Amino acid sequence: MRRATWLAGAALVLTPALALAGSPESLLPPIFDNPTPTPAPRPSATARPAAPVPAAPLPGATPVIQQLPGDATDPNLLPTVVPKSLPSIAELEKMDSGELDELFGLKPKYDIPPGARRSLEQVGVLGAGEGGFAPGSLSAQPAALVRAALAGTKGPIVSRWGHILLRRALASRLDAPDDMDPVEFAALRATVLNRMGEGAVSRRLVQDVDSANYDEKLASAALDAYLQTGDLVGMCPVAELKGGLREDDEWLMVRAICDAFGGESRTAERDLGRMLSRGTAPRIDVLLAQRFAGAAGEGRRAVNIEWDGVDELTPWRLSLSRALGIEIPDSLLNGASSRLMRGNVLIPAVPLDQRAAAADRAGKDGILSSRAMIDLYSQIFADDDVTGDVKDRSNTLRTAYVAAAPADRVAAIEAVWGGGEDQYGRQVLTAYAAARLPVERDLMSDPSPFIASMLTAGLDRNAMRWGPLVNEGSQAWALLALAQPNRQGTVSSGALSEFIDNDKSIDQRKSRFLVAGLAGLGRIDSGDLSSEAGRLDLSLDRASKWSDAIDKAGEYRNPALVALLAGLGMQGSGWDKMTARHLFHIVRALDRAGLGAEARMIAAEAVARG
Repeated sequence: MRRATWLAGAALVLTPALALAGSPESLLPPIFDNPTPTPAPRPSATARPAAPVPAAPLPGATPVIQQLPGDATDPNLLPTVVPKSLPSIAELEKMDSGELDELFGLKPKYDIPPGARRSLEQVGVLGAGEGGFAPGSLSAQPAALVRAALAGTKGPIVSRWGHILLRRALASRLDAPDDMDPVEFAALRATVLNRMGEGAVSRRLVQDVDSANYDEKLASAALDAYLQTGDLVGMCPVAELKGGLREDDEWLMVRAICDAFGGESRTAERDLGRMLSRGTAPRIDVLLAQRFAGAAGEGRRAVNIEWDGVDELTPWRLSLSRALGIEIPDSLLNGASSRLMRGNVLIPAVPLDQRAAAADRAGKDGILSSRAMIDLYSQIFADDDVTGDVKDRSNTLRTAYVAAAPADRVAAIEAVWGGGEDQYGRQVLTAYAAARLPVERDLMSDPSPFIASMLTAGLDRNAMRWGPLVNEGSQAWALLALAQPNRQGTVSSGALSEFIDNDKSIDQRKSRFLVAGLAGLGRIDSGDLSSEAGRLDLSLDRASKWSDAIDKAGEYRNPALVALLAGLGMQGSGWDKMTARHLFHIVRALDRAGLGAEARMIAAEAVARG
């Protein structure tokens, strides 16, 4: 009985411990647990220290191991090795914030928050709904083919309409070929646009890529675009974030200018002053960079621009001079290439009369539309400070549009043309004035230049109004035979033969282009083609790698690829560099790919300018 009572009491004593041991473990982090109580110090005996009795830890508690003082494993007490490359205190004091960030690895690797970064898919300016080509037009094409077409397009495009078509393809929002880096694809397109004088379009294209994704080639293409448009500070986000992409003098000057506009004027002055004293870059280039950097508002000294000894006008010198309003000597302007000077039309700071001079070339090349040229001359007409020939031309242009008598308008249009080598550029300017003329047989002796003027702006239906009045076999007839939309049947063999008989162009180039254009559009009888080709010694069916590629692209109805290959095949300084065989393949491929309007305009332009 006593044993049973003792066992029952023992069970009661052990019950709380058993209940505690079997309780569920806390789900809170350890920081929310009750802290382990610190054991109270035990009194020590005077004769012999008692052995410490370890306290039982509470269930769930974590043992704490305190490190002994002087423990050799403490990382804070280990000797620190200072890198030999670490600058001294004096050198560190001379560094600016950017250099310190770069030294200690604090420089940001991107300048856009992760949630706002843009994809590298479909980089471009024009969407499919805005006149651009389909995004996947080139994604399934071999990268080697696309790369070769873009890298091989180095010179100007002889055709205004070919230029417009190629610009449209390059500016479209396109996916890169599957085995090509999208950044490389963007760089190749921007480079071609720069070569075409399309700096404004190229600038918009490169701005569609985040700065963190730039490589050296894209940075170089972007710099060329910003120089063409006189917008050098637009390069600063890339220069600040990816400053190590290039090490040449021009790039170092860009970085110094960007430092100045970023508030580091002292650094900019020091770097540019060092380049000037050491002569690592041409003196005039550094002086222009110093003046540009001083425009940031914190320049400490005046910079005098001296053109003595300068015998060449480069894109750098032209762009910075125009942006700063610095007058360029006439000797340099007169000796500059027309391809360089046409960039004047894109820089708002250029005086209006000089922009008008560049507009003739820009309009002829396809950089400016007819409406853009009219807008420019409207500014000239409204500006009383502009005088001279360009002012007189703006007055004459107004007469060409608003004169009451049609004969006065015809005379004004012909006066605007002037009959010089830039006549085609002036025909772009008068396209809408020519379209407003009434169709009258006795209004002009030869309607062909007026028809050609309308076609520069794509006004084919206005031009076709003159069809009943033109003589068969004339140049006006040839232009309408090519430009006519939805033509049924082939041209008259007699009219074609008469045109060839009366053709006075060099090597009968107009006749060759007419036969090639009609053949590409399918508007000439096979028998007439054979006989006239033999008469002109034409061989339109001779094949090459380029012709095979563009024929295949047209057959598979890929307009973007056809446009790239057409641009590759239309390079040259003038129509004398163009062959009838190339024109035939281009026109046929464009027509097959669904670009019939562009095919007709290019064929008609070839006859008008051949």
